[in-house]
Amino acid sequence: MQGEVVPRVPTPRRYLMCSPRYFAVDYAINPWMDPTKPVSADAAVAQWAALRDTYRRLGHTVDEIEPQPGLPDMVFAANSGTVVDGRVLGSRFRAPQRAAEAEHFRRWFLEHGYRDLTMPEKINEAEGDFAWTGRLLLAGTGFRTDPAAHAEAQEALGVPVVSLQLVDPRYYHLDTALFVLAEDSGSAGANVAYYPDAFSAGSQRVLRRMFPDAVVATAADAECFGLNGVSDGRNVVLPVEATGLGTELAERGYEPVYLDISELRKAGGGPKCCTLEIRK
Repeated sequence: MQGEVVPRVPTPRRYLMCSPRYFAVDYAINPWMDPTKPVSADAAVAQWAALRDTYRRLGHTVDEIEPQPGLPDMVFAANSGTVVDGRVLGSRFRAPQRAAEAEHFRRWFLEHGYRDLTMPEKINEAEGDFAWTGRLLLAGTGFRTDPAAHAEAQEALGVPVVSLQLVDPRYYHLDTALFVLAEDSGSAGANVAYYPDAFSAGSQRVLRRMFPDAVVATAADAECFGLNGVSDGRNVVLPVEATGLGTELAERGYEPVYLDISELRKAGGGPKCCTLEIRK
C-alpha cells in the first residue's frame, strides 16, 4: 500500500453472544453444513469462549443469552437482531429450524430494558444481512432476507438503507461477504472489506462508488470466512486462516487478531455470526 498509514482508534463495543452448548449440524440450510460429518459441541464451546474472552480482553462488554436445547444455531446471535441508537429490530428466519430463536432474543431485549423494539413482518435475518456503517445500513438480499425487509428496517430504525444483491450461495448472508472495519466518524467515511464476486455486477459498482478505499478480499479470504470478521476500529478478529486479509489490514494500520473458528464454520458461521452488536 502506498502513502501514510492512517492511525486506527478502537472503540469500546457491547456485544450479545450465546454459548453453543447445544451445537450440532443435524440439518443443512446453507452450503457449509453437512450432517454426515462429525461435529463436537465441546470444541465449538471452546472456540466460542476464546472469541468471547478475546472481546473482553480488548475492552469490550459481552452479555450472554441462555442457549436453548433444540436450537443448535442459536450461537449465531448476529441473526437475531439489529440495534442502532437503542432501537431494536428483531428477526424472522427463513428456515423453520431457526424460527423459534427470534422469540428468545425478543424476550432478552425486553427483559434488559429495550422498549423500542419492532418485530419484522418480512423475512429478516438481522445482522446476518445488515451492516451498520455509522451513517447508513448496508442490507443484503438474495438468499435469506426478503428485499422488502430493507424498507421495514429503514422505518423501524430510522436510518437510510442501501440494498446489495448477493449472488453466490456460499455467501448467503451479507456478513459472509462484507464487514465494516471503521465506522463513519463524520470527518472520515466508513471503511469496509468485501469480496466482490459474492455480489451482483450492479452491487459491485455501488460498493466501488461508496467505498473507493475498501479492502478488496480474495477468494481465499472469503472461503475461510475472513469476511465474517469483527472490527472495533483498530483490532480486527479474523479466522486464523485469513492471513492474506490480515496482512492487507495490517498494512492499513489495523491489528489482526486471529482465532480458530473451524468447528463453528461447519455450521456456516464465524466470528461475526456469533456476535450481535448492541449500539445504544
